[in-house]
Amino acid sequence: MNEAEMVIPHLFRCPISLDLFTDPVTLSTGQTYDRSSIEQWLAAGNLTCPVTMQKLHDPSMVPNHTLRHLIDQWLQTGQQVDPESLTVMGPGPSLAAMKCSLQSQESSLENKLETLKAIRVSSDELSSRNSYMIQLGFLPLLLELVFGQVEAEQYRDSLKLVEEALSCALKLLAFSELGCLNMLKEESKLESLVVLFKHGTPMIKTSVCNLLEAISSSSETKELCATLGTTHQLLQGIVLLVHHDCEASEAGIKAILALCSVESNKENLIREGAVDGLISYISNAQVKEKSAAPLAMAVLEVLLGVESGREAVLNNPNGVKALVKMTFKVSDHQGSENAVSSLMVLCTDSLRAREEAISAGVLTQLLFLLQSQCSGTIKTKARMLLKLLRSKRIMDQNH
Repeated sequence: MNEAEMVIPHLFRCPISLDLFTDPVTLSTGQTYDRSSIEQWLAAGNLTCPVTMQKLHDPSMVPNHTLRHLIDQWLQTGQQVDPESLTVMGPGPSLAAMKCSLQSQESSLENKLETLKAIRVSSDELSSRNSYMIQLGFLPLLLELVFGQVEAEQYRDSLKLVEEALSCALKLLAFSELGCLNMLKEESKLESLVVLFKHGTPMIKTSVCNLLEAISSSSETKELCATLGTTHQLLQGIVLLVHHDCEASEAGIKAILALCSVESNKENLIREGAVDGLISYISNAQVKEKSAAPLAMAVLEVLLGVESGREAVLNNPNGVKALVKMTFKVSDHQGSENAVSSLMVLCTDSLRAREEAISAGVLTQLLFLLQSQCSGTIKTKARMLLKLLRSKRIMDQNH
């Protein structure tokens, strides 16, 4: 049987030529094309991905060995075996059926939602399926489902769909290059992200925060991380998550830390109230024993590396007091080291910080810490802070 007589599965067809792949390569957008076809497309002066129409910030091509292997297996069987039997292990809908359902304009919201649930379950039960879904272009498809709308009214009708699509996309990101996330540099996609964060459910907001963590972790998306750090509505939304002390607060704290990986983002976060949000969270956690309080303390220490961050703590009525309370807790010493280090930074050059810390009982807290079972590193820092406060106190009194 020659190629003309073959019934070629659509997963094995190049989206440009519609012929069987001979040398499949994947672009930074996550879409796969035959090398000769995409090279002709780019040589003609096109600077976008043909399927998604995203601008190609990175025109490099990566050979899609998994797809090449699947096609070889299919050809060796004389096309007698459904190619999906090569990609699906166990019961359930085929990958081709799932992809068609998500792509189809005629597929109902309910059908797409059921498809996404099946993808999530399949991903959990068979981790080997994730790499196949990556190679077959599921990730950019899922991202388009999430960020392909702009109006808030559109999202209100499909929040459950977005929840599931984001959850699936985050699972696949662990097996993928992150360059496909650069789609968020596009103005419409960035606007969608902001609208989604503003109107989304707590689960969606948590997933977006997790997405920010992924973006900050890769050199491929550093520029995107910097762009997100200038998106004021997004920063305001993240800070509100922390301020409101809700179920998504911990994800918000992690998102702030992720954005801090770009130095210029720190000033913007401080300007949008990140320091006050973290202090509020830490203060409330003293009563509720929140597990994320040590993390919030660590993020606060990072922001203290900026002068405006130090000023924000001093200008907050509970700023120094919250740090003092975090220096010692009977139950555990998580956060103690960051709290002591932060007080060292503040108290070295600020008489006001020293006075507030002493008034809040820092000397007693440090003595308790030295008598506890905390690490040697924490005790060393506690002794340094005690020495600093005592020497500065004598100097302050002499003046």
